[in-house]
Amino acid sequence: MIDDLDVRRKRAMYRAAHRGTKEMDALIGRYAVATLPDISEQTLERFERLLAVADPTLQSWIWGKEPVSGSEFENLVQDIRTFHGFDGLERTTEKQ
Repeated sequence: MIDDLDVRRKRAMYRAAHRGTKEMDALIGRYAVATLPDISEQTLERFERLLAVADPTLQSWIWGKEPVSGSEFENLVQDIRTFHGFDGLERTTEKQ
């Protein structure tokens, strides 16, 4: 019998890899495939809620264009940034 938690993980992996834009499919999908098999149910619940966030908002959080501090997703977004090696990268909107 398949565990309900396993089904939820697989569903979340699919949703993460099929967000609608190739960039977000890659960013969220690769993170999901690498991490979801081992995360706790509580973290999975938070990740499922994160998947409901609109792509433009989520992309701004991941690229560091918009602060995510204080949000329930702060640690999760930081984990995604770390997974992709985005830590320490500062994006600016100023023209050089």
